[in-house]
Amino acid sequence: MQPTPDNDQLKQTQVLSDNPVWLDNFINIYQSLAIDNLASLAQLYHHDIIFEDPLHVINGFSDLAAYFDNLYLHVTRCDFVIDQVIHTGNQAGIYWTMTYVHQHLNSGEAITVQGHSLIMGDNDKVVYHRDYIDLGQMLYENVPVLGAIIRWLKRRINQ
Repeated sequence: MQPTPDNDQLKQTQVLSDNPVWLDNFINIYQSLAIDNLASLAQLYHHDIIFEDPLHVINGFSDLAAYFDNLYLHVTRCDFVIDQVIHTGNQAGIYWTMTYVHQHLNSGEAITVQGHSLIMGDNDKVVYHRDYIDLGQMLYENVPVLGAIIRWLKRRINQ
């Protein structure tokens, strides 16, 4: 009987698949991304990366690295779980769940948000990354006063 690996060993196991290198790198890096390893993003993204989310359009890796550095300034924890990957050719849809703790949001308690990303690769690098996420769920509902107003509006709309 072979020993069963523990969770830490499983987390360190690289994804072995028929996926292109850029996709496996994305999955592996994001599932272990933390404030102390943001430099690993350089292995993932092309120097001319185009990154979009609901608030930003960023061109070039140096600007993207600065964006992540700033993003993680007030985040004490941010974990991604990749829920599903749909891949064809040079693009993939990545469905994920993010749980993060930001000192100024939700009284410092964990916030869990589901989203997805469209990524495109070329050789071993990601050249395009666009995140689709509900900003209300991620941000606005977790801001004091504004969050209460948004939750009230959602209840009124759903009546």
